[in-house]
Amino acid sequence: MTETGSSLRANKLRIIAEILQSTTRFIANHDAYKDDWKRHKIDDIVLMLRATMAAEGKVGLMMNVPKNKLNEVIAILPALKNPTISSLSDDQWFSVSTIIEESAVRKLVPQLKSAGACGIVEYPISKIIE
Repeated sequence: MTETGSSLRANKLRIIAEILQSTTRFIANHDAYKDDWKRHKIDDIVLMLRATMAAEGKVGLMMNVPKNKLNEVIAILPALKNPTISSLSDDQWFSVSTIIEESAVRKLVPQLKSAGACGIVEYPISKIIE
């Protein structure tokens, strides 16, 4: 199984044939779903599966940004909705966090650094619950 091909490249492998393509499905028994307790458990499982699928291909970025560069950084920063901006103990600095497509990191981080962001940290996301 491969999604991005990075494991293949890291191990100097290549795809020679595609055996199958698969998709995620959750199947529940109709009678089980009529039971309130079981329906609640089924809905919880579906919520977590959807959250995992929503996080696929996304990463979190957090960074420190000086107050005088905040607007410049925010202008180039994509986000699921809006980035989170938090004050730091030094009132001339902010912490900025966002979730972005992993494929955008390579291009975006140098732009953020040039715009004034520092202490930039990329971290994996396992679930996004809307």
